[in-house]
Amino acid sequence: MHFELTKEFVDRLQQLIEQKSEKEIQQLLDDLHAADIAEIMDSLTMEEAKSIYLLLEGEKASDVLLEIPEPERKKFLRELPPEIIARQFIEFMDSDDAVDIVQDLDEDLQQEVLNEIADIEHAGDIVDLLEYDEESAGGIMAKELVSVNENWTVATCLKEISNQAENVDEIYYVYVVDDTGILKGILSLKKLIQNNTNAKISNLYNADIKSVTTEAHQEEVARIIDKYDLVALPVVDSIGRLKGRITVDDVIDVIKEEAEKDYQMVSGITGDVEMSDKVWRLTRARVPWLMIGLMGGIVGSQILGLYTSALTQFRGVALFIPLIAAMGGNVGVQSSSIVVQTLASGSRNIQSTSKKILKEVSVALITALIFSTLIFAYNFFVNHNLDLTYSVSASLFIVIIFASLFGTVVPLVLNRFKIDPAVATGPFITTSNDILGLFVYMHISTFFYNIF
Repeated sequence: MHFELTKEFVDRLQQLIEQKSEKEIQQLLDDLHAADIAEIMDSLTMEEAKSIYLLLEGEKASDVLLEIPEPERKKFLRELPPEIIARQFIEFMDSDDAVDIVQDLDEDLQQEVLNEIADIEHAGDIVDLLEYDEESAGGIMAKELVSVNENWTVATCLKEISNQAENVDEIYYVYVVDDTGILKGILSLKKLIQNNTNAKISNLYNADIKSVTTEAHQEEVARIIDKYDLVALPVVDSIGRLKGRITVDDVIDVIKEEAEKDYQMVSGITGDVEMSDKVWRLTRARVPWLMIGLMGGIVGSQILGLYTSALTQFRGVALFIPLIAAMGGNVGVQSSSIVVQTLASGSRNIQSTSKKILKEVSVALITALIFSTLIFAYNFFVNHNLDLTYSVSASLFIVIIFASLFGTVVPLVLNRFKIDPAVATGPFITTSNDILGLFVYMHISTFFYNIF
């Protein structure tokens, strides 16, 4: 049943917290999903949230902790002693989720929490995963999986799967390795059940398996899982030894994270920031791109300064400066956004660069023709000024074509040089096209008005 957080529910819960009615609080929370409890905690004060959270136990507590947004989770963890974090939460988590929590802690607290984990093997898995880059396959993989030796029989294999399954929430695939731990393939549970108990695993497994190395970037992992419709992907080291697995729910988090980064970059924000971050951090993330906008504005003003006489003598020219700048910026952002989206999706149906540019030229020509014709008709019938009509229409035609090409080529060039093409959108494109649009417009206007 869907849970809806209401003011009445929050008021009731706050009253129970004040009265320290632990049993009644637990009854309210028992049937709720971890995500619902995290939502409830977000509507409470830190002390209130802490008091109800400490009433949760085992997997429920760890699941709720993972549902809390990262900025709030960091603050919340600072309020808890290391032994509580380790024994009440970390020990009930898969290694990949545990690493996410430990990474939120300060270095000193990280060590204290690791020392408090009773399961040494689990603690060792967490330490191993902390060595990998956060955005690599090794950094997002889980160590928990089911693996069998290719030399085992079906009977031995079933027994081992039963033993290993205790530490694995979901068994998507059974991985087959050799004596040195090198990944050989995958085995379906259906094949195990259907075959004789004395049959050798080496004769049953499927050797056609997709995998990634621990160094692979998380975006590559997401593309592979999406392309081949996998629910889990094995991770191997540089010589092919099985190290862990990445499940589709981890990839969903990756896709969301990468989308947020690209959106921020498109909006002219550098770095991964949240609204809850400190003022200085938020300011520092915005200043670099705004600085580009400022410099672009200065250059634009200098261009207009060169044509002061034209603007003074023919005031109608100035009226269309915002239109030229806006159209150039919008067209450029549209073109770059389509290219960036295509590159980000990892589509393999990629045409050559020349074909992409040719297609964009065709789209640009049609678009430019439509809008330059519309503005021509407007000026011809409304302003009755042929010089203005010709100059605005011709300028808009040229600006739209250039902006479209610029928005297409820049992301492709950046991608070729292994630079995130998302930086090509937003302020960079709009500022560049504003400058060019002003220059083209003023130059063409002086030509039609015979100023020089």
